[in-house]
Parts: sequence; structure tokens; C-alpha cells
Amino acid sequence: MGGVEQVISQIARGSNKLGVKTDVLSLTQAHVPRTIEMDGYLAHRARLNVQIASTGISASVFLRFAGLAKQADVIHYHFPWPLMDLVHFASRVKKPTVLTYHSDIIRQKHLLKIYRPLKWRFLADMRRIVATSPNYLASSTVLAKFANKVSVIPIGLDKASYPFPSAEKLHYWRGRVGAKFYLFVGVLRYYKGLHILLEAAQGTDYPIVIVGAGPIEAELKARALKLGLRHIHFLGFVPDEDKVALLTMCYGVLFPSHLRSEAFGISLLEGAMYGKPMISSEIGTGTTFINIQNQTGLVVPPSDYLALRKAMKYLWEHPAEAREMGRLAEARYWKHFTADQMVRSYFDLYSELLSLPPA
Repeated sequence: MGGVEQVISQIARGSNKLGVKTDVLSLTQAHVPRTIEMDGYLAHRARLNVQIASTGISASVFLRFAGLAKQADVIHYHFPWPLMDLVHFASRVKKPTVLTYHSDIIRQKHLLKIYRPLKWRFLADMRRIVATSPNYLASSTVLAKFANKVSVIPIGLDKASYPFPSAEKLHYWRGRVGAKFYLFVGVLRYYKGLHILLEAAQGTDYPIVIVGAGPIEAELKARALKLGLRHIHFLGFVPDEDKVALLTMCYGVLFPSHLRSEAFGISLLEGAMYGKPMISSEIGTGTTFINIQNQTGLVVPPSDYLALRKAMKYLWEHPAEAREMGRLAEARYWKHFTADQMVRSYFDLYSELLSLPPA
């Protein structure tokens, strides 16, 4: 699961406990059953036919959606996914709608010109829009146009749903990567700023563990090899227990994303949940709602490898301050970012939508 998928799963699983029956519709390339039960909700999959500019396209999703929409009291969209804009209008939905706005569209500037009229119409048709942080609401020119119907519900995680790593697993990773290291977790994409991290790692000997796979993995490995960065460990995809073991053991969490495509930062929040000091970049998104400068960690300018290197050096050489930042990070998680808080907020929003007169 990526970040958005994890959020949807947390909402569906948690709201089920409050009596909400949830159906989740997504696309798949795999030969799997059309519908399965997962953690108290139904996951429906339509066939992915083609992917254009990171947008999944499916012919069968129109009928699947129309059938599910007839049964629903509330329809909850997750943006951006332009196909759903088309599906929404083609299905002539007359149910209360809410949309979670995960991110502005950053990279596809030319296609955005074509899509923009549909996007504005789709967002205008929503009864409520949810931003995942006050930072993103304040910095998004798109959300500013709909401020009268936008509320903020921070993404939350359920720590109890994460596996507890065995002593054997902890021992294995301690032997492989050492007892003190920085950790990055995430899909290896262009906006994650990992090329900046490699530049920052030059001239240092801090072990850095990179967990995750993705489209730029080979490029990053080649760059690290060329720079002679033998203290960088690329682990690729690891199972959840291994990821939690590394989160439990790491000295601090690195999150160098440098573009607004990084709208929140689920793995940054995981670092806070496990009481780790964090280093992130100020990009006007939810990352700086999670990580507060000089409180839960350090925040540096985006794309500034020298500032990132300086922040890594400071935390490494000040363990007492790093521990205190980690303690405050975990306290902030429990105050603002639990799954229970997120689910309860969505439950209240669903209830409010059902009480409104028809649009």
C-alpha cells in the first residue's frame, strides 16, 4: 500500500467500528477476485486497462461505480484521480459527496491545461472538501477557491495495527546495518529528494538506510556508487515487521522531499509515532505540520543539500536533544494524528452530510 491507500484503509476499517458499512473501489492489474472482504470493509476492484500520466484508466469502473453509488448514502472521493471526475458526472451522482484533497497536481503541467475545466467543475460539485493539514490548505491556490466548504482532517495512523518486531528480527537488522543509523522509508520517486540526500551524505560517515522501491531506484543506486557512498544501504521493499524493526531501531528519520507532490508524508508520521527525531524540508505541505522546527526535529530549505548535511550532523552530535525531539514527536502523534481521531472526524462529517438538505 502507498500512503493514500493506507489512509483509505484506516478510514474504512475504523469507521466500520462506528457502524459505517464501507465499500472501497479501486483499480487493479492483478488477476484477483472482483470483491474481497478486508478488515471489516469490502474492497472492489475494476480492471486497469492503461495508465496515462500516472492516472489509471478503466472501462469497467463506470458500471462498477454506478452500481455501488446506488447503494451508498455518502460518496467519498480521493483527489487527484481525473478518471473519477468523469465517472462522477457520467454516473449522474445525486448523493452527498465529500472529497479528500491529497495533493495539487504538480508535474503534468501541459495535461493540466486540458484537465483544468473538468477539475474545477468536479471540485465545485462536491458538498465538502477535506484538506489533510492546515499547511496545505494555506498554501494551495486550488483549495483557496473553495475555502467556504473546506475543513481540515489530519491523516491518522493506528499504531496497534503495526506488527511488533521479534527479538530475532531486531538482532538481524542490528547486525546488518548497525546500532545507530538514519532511516528513509518511501517509494523511490522523483519528488522524494533522495538525490539531494545522496549529495548531503558526501563527506559524512553516518549510516543511512533507504527502505523502498520505485521508478528511480536504479538511478539512485548508480549515483551512490559513483559518489562512493558505501554507508548508504538500499534495502528495497521489506515486509512490515522489518520496517517496524528499522523504525524502532533508527536514530532519526530523514524525509528530504523537495516538491509539493509530497503533500503529507505518511512515513514521516510513522517516524513520529515511533518517537524519532525528524529532518524534513519546508515545502508548504503537511510535512511541516508533522515536524515542527526545533521541537520534533529540524526543518531545512528544499533542495539544499548543505543545509540537510548540517542538520544530520547536528542531530548526530547532540543525542540528548535528539532524544527529546523524538519524545515530543511521539507526544504530537498522540495529540493530533491517531487513526481514532481521523475516523471520528470523518464519521462526524458523514453524519453532517446526511443531515443537509438535497443540493
